[in-house]
Amino acid sequence: MSYYKIHDLENYFKMYKKSVREPRKFWDKIADDNFSWYQKWEKVFDFDFQEAKFRWFIDAKLNITKNCIDRHLARRGDKTAILFEPNNPDEEAQHITYNELYARVAKMANVLREQGVQKGDRVCIYLPMIPELAVAVLACARIGAVHSVVFAGFSASAVAARINDCDSKLVITSDGSYRGDKTIDLKSIVDEALEKAPGVEKVLVVKRTNTNVNMKEGRDIWLQPLLDEAIPNNVAEVMDAEDPLFILYTSGSTGKPKGMVHTTAGYMVYTAYTFKNIFNYEENDVYWCTADIGWITGHSYILYGPLLNGATTVMFEGVPSYPNFSRFWDIIEKHQVNQFYTAPTAIRSLAKESIDFVQKYPLKSLKVIGSVGEPINEEAWHWYNDHVGGKRCPLVDTWWQTETGGIMISPIPFITPTKPTYATLPLPGVQPVLMDELRNEIEGNQVTGSLCIKFPWPSMARTIWGDHQRFKETYFTAFPGKYFTGDGALRDEVGYYRITGRVDDVIIVSGHNLGTAPIEDAINEHPAVAESAIVGFPHDIKGNALYGFVILKETGEGRKQENLAIEINQLISDQVGPIAKLDKIQFVSGLPKTRSGKIMRRILRKIAEGDFSNFGDTSTLLNPECVEEIKNGKL
Repeated sequence: MSYYKIHDLENYFKMYKKSVREPRKFWDKIADDNFSWYQKWEKVFDFDFQEAKFRWFIDAKLNITKNCIDRHLARRGDKTAILFEPNNPDEEAQHITYNELYARVAKMANVLREQGVQKGDRVCIYLPMIPELAVAVLACARIGAVHSVVFAGFSASAVAARINDCDSKLVITSDGSYRGDKTIDLKSIVDEALEKAPGVEKVLVVKRTNTNVNMKEGRDIWLQPLLDEAIPNNVAEVMDAEDPLFILYTSGSTGKPKGMVHTTAGYMVYTAYTFKNIFNYEENDVYWCTADIGWITGHSYILYGPLLNGATTVMFEGVPSYPNFSRFWDIIEKHQVNQFYTAPTAIRSLAKESIDFVQKYPLKSLKVIGSVGEPINEEAWHWYNDHVGGKRCPLVDTWWQTETGGIMISPIPFITPTKPTYATLPLPGVQPVLMDELRNEIEGNQVTGSLCIKFPWPSMARTIWGDHQRFKETYFTAFPGKYFTGDGALRDEVGYYRITGRVDDVIIVSGHNLGTAPIEDAINEHPAVAESAIVGFPHDIKGNALYGFVILKETGEGRKQENLAIEINQLISDQVGPIAKLDKIQFVSGLPKTRSGKIMRRILRKIAEGDFSNFGDTSTLLNPECVEEIKNGKL
């Protein structure tokens, strides 16, 4: 019996029980039956929760790109691997076959080697959603270089911080990018970043917008002429199962961003397995995830998961609103997309437009629709289910994180009965538990608590780059012997899970995890600002938006507050990126603090939400009088 594909609900429960009772046998069979290896493993896994050490498929040798590309060539060489849909609908879509992808990745891998990139080196990729981004990622994996993709909406400071943190010696970028009716100059952002990142030796530049850019002699090189000279064959590097595959930065609740490290074999096995089951992918389907490859969703479910299954995966350069609000539905119809995976933010923004934008498209090709990035609210769930899925496509509301590598809790289409706002049941191999404040596991159903995972799974992150102690403290100390997700959850009467939101100082805005600390640091750099605190508040489109409470120095108090608000948001945009701008900025004379100096954010959250009913115990506040002032001044 194959464990790779779940067939019905009875089969799911049987498989789930097996994965919990005999995890070694379960993962051994999936890995053995479905992938090509240079050398098999000595042991399926070992782990130590106390030290946060995890190893999977120990001593196995492989290359993930042989599994993504080479092994499909004999049977699927002429099949479309990547279907590129450009920002401008008048520009022709590109169908890149598996044969063509092999040649392009081989050439890029050879170029990287010629530029001195070796196994284990880190390569920073700052590119828009164009085929070169996918090719660059796979070429790094081909030669054993560790890719670090930085979302092309981040500021120069954010790019520099990431380059310096992982000590990247080569950057791949482009002259610019198209986003709706805007053209963004990416090269100048990289130039500015490199003023603070002296370790970078080479910058390879892709031509996309054909704009004039500065090219620094001896450092910057146009990529295309190098590719034209390169050989379209490349022998894949032999990698150890636990060799790093990539670093992906995620916002921390404190301090600098965390470079999550994912390794090769476990990540490969788990992303392939979850893609196959959660999207019910069949041989000739066309699958589309609208995320950016700069996020984990793009890594796992635009590139690796689909290509490991020999799928056709759509890469979309543009935005859902350009040239009008029917762009998503137009693409689905044009390419006869079968599986569609997007974020609640996109659904909410499209739901507020005229229903005609959707209704003029039959969308009959769709078989499965999915949601990712944050819990989907009930109104958006029904709109998506009714108008996009036509009440006939299962809606997979997936919960997972950058740290988990792959989807952890989700309905399986045509198998798990769905329930609005619920991620439903864990995937085989995933053992979630709810914990109370005394670190006890909460038994039974109809309960809420902190969501933890009590047993390792193959695609879990292995460490934070250069800071294993921080990895251990962040994820494995709050509830010893378990991985703490940072999320709260509810388990209903049948055991379905619903994610209730973050329990730490990370706010999910439009599906992006934003730590409050880096934003507050940026605000506090303003010469007129003494101190600040950021909280999230509900937003119809973004899910959450950011509300800033700002104390001014005496020198800033006479200045026009509208101007200060503009300047503060510009600072945030420069330091963190436009995605982190504040929707509301309230100037206050003080912040509610405990006697130990900790800002009581739950009070600020309630005020930002407009809920003045019960602030809970305020007896520990050093300055309770400021609460009334903040409440009265609420925007």
